Amino acid sequence: MTSMPVHGTWEPRPAARWEDAFLSGNGHHGALVFGDPNDDRTVVTHHTLVRPGDGDERDRMPPRLADGLSDLQDRLLSGDLTAAEGFTDGRPLQWVRSFHPAFQVRLRRPHTDRDRHGYRRTLDFATGVAEAVCADRTSRVFVSRADDVIVQYVTGPGLTLDITLDHRLPGAPAGLGVGHGAVLTPDGALLSLRARYPGSDLAYTGVTLAVVTGGRTVLAPPCVQVEGARSVLLLTRVRRHTGEADVVAEGRALRDLLDGGRPWGDDVPSEGRPWYDVPSDGRPWYDDVLAGGPRPYDDAPHQGRRPYDDLLARHLPPHRTAYERVTLDLAADPAERALPGSELLTRPRSAALLERLFAAGRYHLLSSSGLFPPRLTGLWTGDWDTAWSGAFTNDANLNLQTACAAAAALPEVTGALAALIRRQLPDWRDNARAVFGTRGVVAPAHTDGESGHTYHFSREYPLHLWTAGADWLLKPLVDHDEIHGERDPRTAAALAEVALFYEDFLTRTDTEGRLVVVPSYSPENRPANASWGAVDAAMDLSAARHALLTAAAYHPEHADRWRALADRLPPHRINADGALAEWARPDLADSYDHRHLSHLYGVWPLDEITPYDTPDLAAAAHRALELRGTENDSAHGHLHHALIAARLRDGERVADALGRVLDGDFFHASLMSAHYPRRDVYNADAAHTLPAVLIEALVQSTPDRLVLFPAPLPAYPSGRLRGVRTRFGAVLDLTWSPDGATAVLRPTRTHRIDLRTSAGAEPLDLVAGEDRVLSLKAR
Repeated sequence: MTSMPVHGTWEPRPAARWEDAFLSGNGHHGALVFGDPNDDRTVVTHHTLVRPGDGDERDRMPPRLADGLSDLQDRLLSGDLTAAEGFTDGRPLQWVRSFHPAFQVRLRRPHTDRDRHGYRRTLDFATGVAEAVCADRTSRVFVSRADDVIVQYVTGPGLTLDITLDHRLPGAPAGLGVGHGAVLTPDGALLSLRARYPGSDLAYTGVTLAVVTGGRTVLAPPCVQVEGARSVLLLTRVRRHTGEADVVAEGRALRDLLDGGRPWGDDVPSEGRPWYDVPSDGRPWYDDVLAGGPRPYDDAPHQGRRPYDDLLARHLPPHRTAYERVTLDLAADPAERALPGSELLTRPRSAALLERLFAAGRYHLLSSSGLFPPRLTGLWTGDWDTAWSGAFTNDANLNLQTACAAAAALPEVTGALAALIRRQLPDWRDNARAVFGTRGVVAPAHTDGESGHTYHFSREYPLHLWTAGADWLLKPLVDHDEIHGERDPRTAAALAEVALFYEDFLTRTDTEGRLVVVPSYSPENRPANASWGAVDAAMDLSAARHALLTAAAYHPEHADRWRALADRLPPHRINADGALAEWARPDLADSYDHRHLSHLYGVWPLDEITPYDTPDLAAAAHRALELRGTENDSAHGHLHHALIAARLRDGERVADALGRVLDGDFFHASLMSAHYPRRDVYNADAAHTLPAVLIEALVQSTPDRLVLFPAPLPAYPSGRLRGVRTRFGAVLDLTWSPDGATAVLRPTRTHRIDLRTSAGAEPLDLVAGEDRVLSLKAR
């Protein structure tokens, strides 16, 4: 490689749309940074901000349908292809509570200066700092992973600003009860904004502490005016609550952050610079000393430290360490690497673009994961009218967005998913009892993060019939355990509950004595000749089999019983077109033109169907992929297609699906993506899933197998992928060129695996702590 790829992006203009704002986040708070020097706006978000529900809360409980389940099963098994349409309690479709932004922190110059000489805004993925520079004014924003606070630091001579917390964002409800507060403090001011939802005791309160150096600060409610300052440091948090928030206590907690740091450099790597150029005169990154106020920042314990630097120093170790674990270098043209993101996006087949999207995807995925994993919009939105409620959509999108977490060394993301699951397990139990009358758990297809109850369903989307969700959502946690070589007892307990559900639910058999999954649902498709609720959907069969076998592996004391149950499930069916059928029942016809590929769950992310162990089924799965249409061109459909194609060793199909996204204008200048082509509907699916596609094309692993270059992309003949984690407990660095390839394995466990390359298969013995170097000849 001639040079390291750039780990950031930049633009020569401020963001004109919130969709183009640079993003920072810590998995709790999020920030959308516009970078306009004359009207500097930062939209504040938080994972907990969802609108309270309307109407009777009883309607947000799962439907009590268990008493009618037996009759429904009888009718479906007798051939009544529309029987499931009446299996509801008659309620209308209800969306889950909608995610929304909080407010914007706004810094306006009273006498607008349109001169933007030297303007440049940058986002450093390794630090999470969004910076805007114009003439002699600089603004930097990051969201601290250590202190859970949004930090903004503005420097420049003679700063004169109006500082406001402004709730007026697109779609904000007219009945929102808003109250502002502002008080002067010894070193600046404390601002607050309380917004109460219409007709509710629920509210959220944002608090911003402004620490001002030089000049003077005066109140001009609801603003604070700063005149002639050298720097302004803003610390912002938002809380959702009932009743009233204690603004004074929140302000005190923010003030305490300024005195809670450690000496600069304690936890910062020696190469502590952002990716963009540092001034040649040797000044430190952030060169304004915050002086004044009641606390002596120039005393001995604080000598040489700056509050902004302290905040950044505490944030960098958890963020930078996670971000830098994995990197991708495609030997891109250095001149293209230097381009702004918006211009690079006009070169969709550029290696530099793919490098940057890979880096941005891991950065955004990490930044949106903490309290929760990413929503449909990650952690960000600038509009109250968020598409599909900005929910966690479990039947495809959430697992696609987190698909790279295990291999791309982001246990923070898997941990966020695990936390969401564990908080919602009691609700999953309610779903199992209410809808199916069973023990165990059933996951919902949609959740707002607050409730795990199944209540979002309709005739066209009978999501309450979907039983595969718990296995689908727990699969990344199982992958995590395999990578680290330890079984988390909490994951083991959840898997046991899934197995208990299947013990109670799988009671019906066909004429050959095999178990039948009835009712069954393949998200979000229907048979061509039947209604949505059906029998033996391929995804349900794969999920039941995998859940029972995985639970058996975690619980040897129950293994015989659960394995015997799994063995009684019917096999997948190959239809008349030679394709793996979406429903195993021979009387159910396939509907090929659909964005979801639920029936190929056995290929990805499971290892149930592989070219090595089940070649006939793999060929049928490949035929099913060939026949699948793109329906509405959704990004998640294209990249789901690519992930499955990679498992089936079809590099051309991976490249085609990836190309549809790159050519389709799916990415904003922020490098966050859209759901549809031409940047229609802000959505994180493409941004977060793309790194997984590139990894799967280059390397795949199971607990006993390593596959190198299963679906190589000819457009990128040289490169290096560093730091990938494998499910047999080794870290992998992979380097390739037209002359050949080298793989370096650093195993943590002694183990024999099956190595697969284009040359064939061979056993490979790994010894814990001993690096293994593999040389591959050119194909």
